[in-house]
Amino acid sequence: MTVTDLVPYEDALATYDPVMGLEVHVELGTKTKMFCGCSTELGAEPNSQTCPTCLGMPGSLPVVNAIGVESAIKIGLALNCEIAEWCRFARKNYFYPDMPKNFQTSQYDEPIAFDGYLDVQLEDGETFRVQIERAHMEEDTGKSLHVGGATGRIHGASHSLLDYNRAGIPLIEIVTKPIEGAGARAPEVAKAYVAELRELIKALGVSEARMEQGQMRCDVNLSLRPNGTETFGTRSETKNVNSLRSVERAARYEIQRHAAVLNSGAKVVQETRHFHEEDGSTTAGRIKDNAEDYRYFPEPDLVPVAPARDWVEELGKGLPELPRVRRNRLREEWGVSEFDMQSILNADAVDLIVATTEAGAPSDQARKWWMGELARNSNETGVALDELAITPAQVARVTELVASGDLNDKLARQVIEGVLAGEGDPDAVVEKRGLKVVSDEGALGAAVDQAIAANAAVADKIRGGKVAAAGALVGAVMKATRGQADAARVRELILEKLGVEG
Repeated sequence: MTVTDLVPYEDALATYDPVMGLEVHVELGTKTKMFCGCSTELGAEPNSQTCPTCLGMPGSLPVVNAIGVESAIKIGLALNCEIAEWCRFARKNYFYPDMPKNFQTSQYDEPIAFDGYLDVQLEDGETFRVQIERAHMEEDTGKSLHVGGATGRIHGASHSLLDYNRAGIPLIEIVTKPIEGAGARAPEVAKAYVAELRELIKALGVSEARMEQGQMRCDVNLSLRPNGTETFGTRSETKNVNSLRSVERAARYEIQRHAAVLNSGAKVVQETRHFHEEDGSTTAGRIKDNAEDYRYFPEPDLVPVAPARDWVEELGKGLPELPRVRRNRLREEWGVSEFDMQSILNADAVDLIVATTEAGAPSDQARKWWMGELARNSNETGVALDELAITPAQVARVTELVASGDLNDKLARQVIEGVLAGEGDPDAVVEKRGLKVVSDEGALGAAVDQAIAANAAVADKIRGGKVAAAGALVGAVMKATRGQADAARVRELILEKLGVEG
């Protein structure tokens, strides 16, 4: 099926009701793996961060990562889940070409957290509650690199290379209950849920949750049923979607694709799907005719996990201010609209703006630079906003220089450009580039006199009462001073010299 075969979205929703299930994998930011002491640091040489345990060597024994368990409990509490008094790990048996021991240590029928919910806010301010089925601990697989094909996938490749550095990295899988009642807004709900979950994970400090780096990824399960019916349809599972926009696009595409299949009289195939960023489409992966039998059985080499109730209570008391509460507080403090706050959130700028205000900048100025000049640079270079080569403290210093009159906005943009280019901190860039505002009254007066003399006709208009014409003379002075004059002071001097009141 091609993109052109899809049923128009509005037509699909006129006939069918979508039901979703979202499975989100979060890679925890622990220093070591889930069941051994190997490092989790990114960028190491392939297969250099392995040991007998994560390579599944005979006789090696796993030991559970205590920080991994603590992180799981924090996530569960933040998601309003019940925390199990007793749970255990299980072996999930499946052919894993990138898992040396050929099974995944996970949790099956006894997860550490279960029966919770997360309230998410849609763009128009409406709140939608997503019910959480479970959050359980497990380990990641390794990484396969398929060589010789055109797509980077196994089909058409001549051979595959395996890197086991990632095998065993701690994961938390968060599974929703069926999401019903979203109707036409189902894709928006999916995006909002993953966005809110990402902010929550970051606030807890258990993961950076960078979707583009695979630290957080979402499987989108979707089915359709005729409007007015209760029985779920056959679902598809779009795997490893790694951006908020893509989560929304995948859900939307599958709604249209399922509708086309059902309208044709055919049956939807239960299968995994691959998402394609270039056009927002999905393609078939592997068939999942029935619920797969992974032959789960309790992990014999790990003791059960039984978190003490006082420990769980202590972790609950130590949870930070949760993202939705924090956003509402900041929105009121900053005096911005819901729409503007959503834009700040979409740009991943909330923490940057907060840090800039904590460094001394007024909140409106912090927002202005992060959401303006710096967001533009981020979009043009493809570098994430929080990875730009400028710190909140440096942005705060730029705002301070503007407030003191040492810089105007034009010069401030050049200072930021210099900082991003690696020329030093704002003061060093000002010094190297000679960017301070010309504040010497004598020099400004001389520049104004020259502008008046060179533009006699404009000066006569101003003397005649057309004060708005002063803008032309201000522009001439700014050009003569390379934009380093205070435009407001230049205008005052022009009117003073021409004997006109502003």
